[in-house]
Amino acid sequence: MPANTFLYFSYGSNMLSSRLRERCPSARPIGMAELPDHELRWHKRSKDNSGKCDVVACPGKHIIGVLYRIEDTDKTALDRAEGLGQGYEAIEAHVLHNGNNVLAKAYQATAIDESLTPYGWYKALVIAGAQEHGLPNDYVEQLKLVASTDDPDRTRHDREFRLIEGVSQ
Repeated sequence: MPANTFLYFSYGSNMLSSRLRERCPSARPIGMAELPDHELRWHKRSKDNSGKCDVVACPGKHIIGVLYRIEDTDKTALDRAEGLGQGYEAIEAHVLHNGNNVLAKAYQATAIDESLTPYGWYKALVIAGAQEHGLPNDYVEQLKLVASTDDPDRTRHDREFRLIEGVSQ
């Protein structure tokens, strides 16, 4: 691995390259990766009172996401964007990439609420990122089945949807 970089496993809206590069300009996708024995949940309590993605240990399940290489200089920005210490904690994730076990940084929710659902724009970002990186169709179809709600903040809704322009859905 190149010096002064780290691997990051993205499983939520940061799978979408345009979203992650907005936060970490050095981010470069390495490819699809799988986090075994975990399940994707949408219960992380966000500042906007909606649900965001989380990884939860669950034997026999797996989460598919995108592995990125990011320069160390962007780590603080990633921590801030992910709400490190304010809803997420940093974890080391053992993911499978091209048949190899790889250690990557990831984030896991510390503030959860099972009653939450994501806003439609957040769900759309997750789906767009999955499609952009060619995640399996059955996995994408499962993402599409997640219930979502409308964001009452139409300005935020419109701003976030602009990130997926040009990404097929």
